[in-house]
Formats: sequence, structure tokens, C-alpha cells
Amino acid sequence: MDLIVERSEGLSGTVKAPPSKSYTHRAVIVASLAEGRSMIADPLVSEDTLSSLRACRAFGVRIHEEAQGWVVHGSGGALETPEDVIDVGNSGTTLRIMTSVAGLAENYTVFTGDESLRKRPMQPLLDALRPLGVTAVSSRMNGLPPIIVRGGFRGGETSIDGRVSSQFISSILIAAPLSGGVELSVEGEFISRPYVDMTLDVMGRFSVPVSYSDGIFTVEPSVYRAVDYTVEGDYSSASYLAGAAAVAGGEVRIQNLFRDSKQGDMLILDILEDMGADVRRGDDHAVVSSTGELEGVSVDLHNAPDLLPTVAVLGAIAEGRTEIRGVEHARYKETDRIGTCAAELKALGLQVRELKDGMIIQGDITGKTVKSHGDHRLAMAFTLIGLRRGIRIKDGDVFSVSFPDFIEKMNSLGCRLRLAEL
Repeated sequence: MDLIVERSEGLSGTVKAPPSKSYTHRAVIVASLAEGRSMIADPLVSEDTLSSLRACRAFGVRIHEEAQGWVVHGSGGALETPEDVIDVGNSGTTLRIMTSVAGLAENYTVFTGDESLRKRPMQPLLDALRPLGVTAVSSRMNGLPPIIVRGGFRGGETSIDGRVSSQFISSILIAAPLSGGVELSVEGEFISRPYVDMTLDVMGRFSVPVSYSDGIFTVEPSVYRAVDYTVEGDYSSASYLAGAAAVAGGEVRIQNLFRDSKQGDMLILDILEDMGADVRRGDDHAVVSSTGELEGVSVDLHNAPDLLPTVAVLGAIAEGRTEIRGVEHARYKETDRIGTCAAELKALGLQVRELKDGMIIQGDITGKTVKSHGDHRLAMAFTLIGLRRGIRIKDGDVFSVSFPDFIEKMNSLGCRLRLAEL
């Protein structure tokens, strides 16, 4: 379905940021490897996170979905071999983390997903697992899914290129305690470091410490211990709520955003301030107010690649020139986000110069229709243009991947969003 956004202004209200997708993935997977019963309170229930839940169940983990959250009866690392191929849909996080986890099971595990996921690079992770005793290969020998994993994770020393995806690092670290221990060397530039910090945060909450020095992570043989874990709010998803207040004007209070969060995407608050919005931060919330007048910025999203669509759209609305750099790795997300964002901004009449690691945006918006390319973040980001001028986003209902009640929360602030038939 298409997402229709009508011009809106003068937003106001209080809204709770949806739970973090990244933390939900990590919490349910680590709880599944722990000894004992864990309660994952306030998880994000979305297509992507349910892919992780179902993948854990495929390895024999008992997980009950209750009103308060997910009750996980951990395996203690004793995983069953899945009875069938595991289809993770569009969830690259599930695929990448569970590839290493599958190395803890006996025999063979096969992962596949939708057309977009089958274009996601996996070879650096497959190569890094080999010295640890895990045989993992692309079924078509092209470095892309489907992926076949044979168990045998014994641990040891390995290295990985840090320039493609931090998820590869998180994947090895999460499985490492249940092996003989791992020493993981990160070579080259270490992109998206905050996502690995989030992984270490969850591992620590489940009683497994990780040491890091001079580019080397060291994980000793350990046991995850069950805990009750509450998922914090998601700054990536909150960027659309905060951005709405910035472009449409008004004042919005966003709850469940923690000042001491490990999430790199909390950078969105600094960016909005630089563009001219007023941002007030509390321990567990943020208040964004604006007249709707924004100025272009120059920003490096090296550690916050998921903000690319939001910042690109804000730059399209702002006066002057906006330059985004440091996100070459955004080309390997659900879509080539640099390419797709640039193409749709050009379709709206803007002048966009695509860079290897970002883009430069200036000019005026003239068009009123864009395509989502099946990417949830593009669909939600382009709603911000609709708040100023009205817009139709083709296949815009993909927001359910990470923010199922996106329309309801935006409309509660005074926005006017609705779904329409194609």
C-alpha cells in the first residue's frame, strides 16, 4: 500500500519512542543462549525482531510471548539442529548474528531470506569464522545468502575487516563465550562502533564481560546468566518523531530516550540543534521544539548510518546546502541507501550530488511522489517532506519492519498520515 502524508504544522504532544530494534535482537538472542529464565520486557514486536525470535525457536529455545514481554527459557548454549531452513525475511541483523550462533549447534543449518536480504554481503563473516572451527559458506559461492553453516565453534584467534558491517563483529562476540574463548582482531577502519558497544552492553547484563585493547576483543569461555531485561527506546525510530517537530513546527516530548544510551543514533538530537531546532534533554526523554525553519548542515554519520535517510530528507527541507559523509557502509543496508535516497530526492526536483560515502543536497522540492524501494527507513524519512508539502510514498507500508504503530504515533502529534491502495 501507499503512504499518504498531508501537510501538517504546529505539532504538539507526548509520545513514547518505540523499543530499540537493535537491543531487542541482541537481548532475545543472548537470553536464548543463557542458563535459566529471562524476561525481555517491552521488546519491539516487528517483522525484523520476530525473525530473531523465530530463529531462536528453530534451535529449540522455548520462548513465550506475553503481554509484558517475551519469556525466554535459555538453552545454556545447548542448541538443537533446526529441522528446516530458517527464513529470516528481511532481517540482516538476524542473519548475521545467528550465523555465528549456528556454529554452536551440531550438524548443518541453512539460512535464507527475501530478495533484498539475499543481496547482503556475508563473506567477511564466513572467512572470520573458519579459524574458529565453523564451516560457513554461501550456497552459490558468491558471498551472499543463502548461507549454510556447519557446527563446530571451538574458538581461537581470528580477524575481520571492520569496514563492512559491525554486525559481523557482534555476531562473533555473542557466540564466543560458549566456545573455548575467542580473540578477535578488527582490521582497518572500525565503522558503526556504537552498535558493538550495544552488543557488549547486553552481554555484560547477562554476566559475560568482554575486554578490548588495541583493536583486539578478548572473550573468555563463560556462561550467560538469565536476567530480567527491559528494552530501551530506539533513537533511530525517534528520529522521525523528532524530525517531525523540527520540520512542521511545534513542541514534542519523546519519552523512553535515555541520556546515557550507547546508541550512536542519539546523534540526531545534536544534528537537529545544529539545524536550528531547540532540543532539551532529560535523563529519560527529549523535548524538541521548532519554528519549522531549518538550516543545512555538514555532518559525518560514520557511527550512525541508519540516520542517513532522515538527515538527507531534513537537508532537502532546510535552507542552503547539506553535506552527508562517512556512510559508504550504508550502501549495504536493506537497499543501497545512498543511491536510493539520492534517486528519490532527485525525483522531487532537488539537486543531489552522490558521493562514494554520502551526498550533497541543495535546491527546492517540486515533486510529490517517491518510492520506498521496500526500505522501511526511506518510507518513514520521506514522510517529513509530506508534513511540509504533502507526499505519496509508493509501497510506504514497509514501516512495519521496525515501527509497526508509526502512523498512530505520528498522528497523535497532529500529523496526517494514512494508507491508501496502490
